[in-house]
Amino acid sequence: MAIEVRIPTILRTYTDGQKAVEGSGTTLAELFTDLETRHAGIQERLVDGGELRRFVNVYLNDEDVRFLDGISTKLSDGDNVTILPAVAGGALGAEPRPAGVAAGRRAGMR
Repeated sequence: MAIEVRIPTILRTYTDGQKAVEGSGTTLAELFTDLETRHAGIQERLVDGGELRRFVNVYLNDEDVRFLDGISTKLSDGDNVTILPAVAGGALGAEPRPAGVAAGRRAGMR
C-alpha cells in the first residue's frame, strides 16, 4: 500500500531534502512508524505521547485529521498525507500591545 507524504521544508533534513516520500500503513500512526524506519528522527517531530504534536497539522487528502480520528485515522492505498507545522509570529520577549494601539507605524512616525 503506497501513500504519498508531502514533507514541509523544515522536516526535509530527515528525508534527504525530498519534498515527498512514500510510506505505508493502515493508520496514520502506522504510517509514521513506517516513515521512521527510513527517515530516522521524523516520528519524534510529529508525535508526542502517542498523539500528534500540538503544533503539527496533518491533512489526509486535504482534510484535517484532527476532525477525523487523529493519529488513528484510517488510510487507503493512493492517499495523500500533507504535514504542515503550525507557524506563529511575533518576537520572543516582546511586550503585548496595550489595548487600542494599532499595529504598524509608531505614533508620530510616517
